[in-house]
Amino acid sequence: MADLLERRYKTLGPYSPLFYAQPLEFVRAERVWLTAADGQRYLDGYNNVPHVGHAHPRVVEAIAQQAGTLNIHTRYLNHRVVDYAESLLATLDAPLDRIIFTNSGSESNDLALRIANQHSGARGLLISDFSYHGHTQALAVATTGLVAHEGLGAHVRPIRVPDLDAADASRPEAEVLASSLAEVDAAIASLQEAGHGVAAVLFDSLFSTEGLNRVPSGYVAGLAKRVRTAGGLVIGDEVQSGFGRTGRSFWGHQNHGIVPDLVTMGKPMGNGHPIGAVALSAALLDEFGPRNMYFNTFGGNPVSAAAGQAVLDVLAEEGLVERAASGAAGIRAALEGLRRDHPWIGPAKGEGLFFGFDVYDRPVGEAGAVPDPGRTKAIVEAMRARNVLISRIGRTDSVLKMRPPLAIEPGEVGILVETLADSLAEVEALSRT
Repeated sequence: MADLLERRYKTLGPYSPLFYAQPLEFVRAERVWLTAADGQRYLDGYNNVPHVGHAHPRVVEAIAQQAGTLNIHTRYLNHRVVDYAESLLATLDAPLDRIIFTNSGSESNDLALRIANQHSGARGLLISDFSYHGHTQALAVATTGLVAHEGLGAHVRPIRVPDLDAADASRPEAEVLASSLAEVDAAIASLQEAGHGVAAVLFDSLFSTEGLNRVPSGYVAGLAKRVRTAGGLVIGDEVQSGFGRTGRSFWGHQNHGIVPDLVTMGKPMGNGHPIGAVALSAALLDEFGPRNMYFNTFGGNPVSAAAGQAVLDVLAEEGLVERAASGAAGIRAALEGLRRDHPWIGPAKGEGLFFGFDVYDRPVGEAGAVPDPGRTKAIVEAMRARNVLISRIGRTDSVLKMRPPLAIEPGEVGILVETLADSLAEVEALSRT
């Protein structure tokens, strides 16, 4: 392990992050279980890349069969690519009836911004004040949740996303909605006064990087309406919340009752095979296409399309979206039950199979209680020591993040929750010493 870590640093450098105080080396995986080099098995409560389960045989077979037959770019006709485009579009609401394939979520969001800039004739962008949507140059200057040397672009205005479970828990929902939308109005006015105009708002409907914020009813719809009134487009980043992750809907934005102008997708759609996409209307594509010869060598190749189609087939045939929905209530009840024994954790957050809670330094509601990133990290490490993998998110790294593949079974959810209970007890006991 030490030799591999040293070799990694000498080739990849020390700046790409690794999980856990003692990094793990995995050699194989199946469904929701990862096997390490020493033979130990770990329950994967974190990864959304293998959306329908690690090494799903249906996806593996589809990739291998197509790779052994033909792989080529989209300047040639191929029925598999068109078949997949039709299947994917069938999951979306009107007027989203066109697809542009890319290789990743970063590429998808970058392309969506290009389309929005051309459509609006503006550059101004609204973004959450703690978010991440990719690593291209255009997205680096709109990154607020990770370190980026470029800094915030002059054409970018960050807005605070409200959270009724944490920062805004003590205020009436109607008051939070009004003040949050007033902040949106001020950001739009600032962009217009500076001459940038409004090109788009880009958001993840689960607000995952932010910490799974629970927003007031009508917030996302109000945000979208204001941006469109100002001449901009609404970009829904579905890399985290799409493909049934929330259980309630196939797409996260559907939970807010809106249809974005552009929907961006990435890693889960190919179960780990590199693929991304932008969904948009024919009107937007007909406006963008004649002025830009957009061509992506690997975006929309037959092997990627085979992987994507297999994911859609597995989701439907194994009822994974329905499973996420049916398991959500039980997960929330279990997490709320843990609060009775550990009052220093906040309410259950998230939707479907993306869930967690805030961690504080003392009981929630007690005077002086603040988010506790140290205690949160200790819980993650205690889980890892018990062979269950989770992570943490939020502006202070104090929200536990659990996001297993949709293939997880109820009994495996039980293992995750039981292990979490043991880890919380251990960390609480250590805090007393």
